[in-house]
Amino acid sequence: MECGDILESKINRSDYKILVVDDVVSNVLLLKTLLASEKFQICTASNGYECIEKTKSERPDLILLDVMMPELDGFDTATILKKDSETSDIPIIFITAFNTPSHLVRGFQVGASDFITKPFNRNELIMRVMQQLSLVCARRIIIRQNEELTRVISNRDKMYSVVAHDLRSPMASIRMVLNLVVNAVSPDVIGAEIFSLIEKANKESEETYNLLDNLLKWTKSQTGRLNVVYQDFELSDVIPGVVDIFVMIAETKHIRLNCNLGTERLTVHADNDMLKTVIRNFISNAIKFSNENSTIDITVQRCGDFAKIGVRDHGVGISADRIERLFHSGETTYGTSSEEGSGLGLMLCKDFAIKNGGDVEVESVLGEGSTFSVLVPLKM
Repeated sequence: MECGDILESKINRSDYKILVVDDVVSNVLLLKTLLASEKFQICTASNGYECIEKTKSERPDLILLDVMMPELDGFDTATILKKDSETSDIPIIFITAFNTPSHLVRGFQVGASDFITKPFNRNELIMRVMQQLSLVCARRIIIRQNEELTRVISNRDKMYSVVAHDLRSPMASIRMVLNLVVNAVSPDVIGAEIFSLIEKANKESEETYNLLDNLLKWTKSQTGRLNVVYQDFELSDVIPGVVDIFVMIAETKHIRLNCNLGTERLTVHADNDMLKTVIRNFISNAIKFSNENSTIDITVQRCGDFAKIGVRDHGVGISADRIERLFHSGETTYGTSSEEGSGLGLMLCKDFAIKNGGDVEVESVLGEGSTFSVLVPLKM
């Protein structure tokens, strides 16, 4: 069964209203009788001006419009209807005694969906009417599905935001307590096995907190509730503090973080918190995908009108076919110690970089490591 046939079978003809417009009363009565026998709702008009009024008051689903009418002909009537946003989407089938190429071209130029030539055949008339109503039905289905999809996405984003917001605070408390415990005890006091479990819990609490923070910021960004607050600040005042957060996490894999900010003090014009989020995600990912006893290098350099902040690891690297979709797919990945990554962090990094007038870059060699960089506009 063809797609049009499927739609036609779903159409309840009594739900659709057709406006018949003709200055000849007998033509109106004939069309009204034929269409009413097919269970359509029918309304009528005898000239172009009345057609425009009836179209706005009756809101028909289809207009059968005679071309040759006094004062305001069918072409001029259609032109007016198509220029009005309230009536522009209503399909028009012209009914005409002329079928010359110039006549047809003029009709399609003013917005005709189809033509029926007088004298018309009943079966042809019904077929052309049903074809246009099938398109109307399809458009309504698409609109309804889009509205439903919009509601689903909106509800999903609200749920994500509520979940992330409500869990982030208690997770922050757990993370702080575990940090204090790890710093306060040693394997000699509580035993190597218990200490290892505490270290693992501390690491996982940090990752969970970061995930919740990313989720909250992502949903706010997607729903337009996260604004960019531009500030002028020096990178040397910001980056070391972000790096320090990860020193303890890196030590669990015996990874050394090297922070080389160079000799030039670069001042950028960007959202401080968004930039920190990008750098934090880059370092977190570098730790996940680095092998034990390796190093991660954080560098800063001038790159034209931008500052380029790079995070380079010497870990597993990324295959060429995956690099293109890294910042878009949000796929789940696993680190060298089975750390799970959602991919949300990289999507957030791309979003934040672009919102700040910059971008992100990645260079990687499979088996040798990766460098993730963010370009941030310098203060002009």
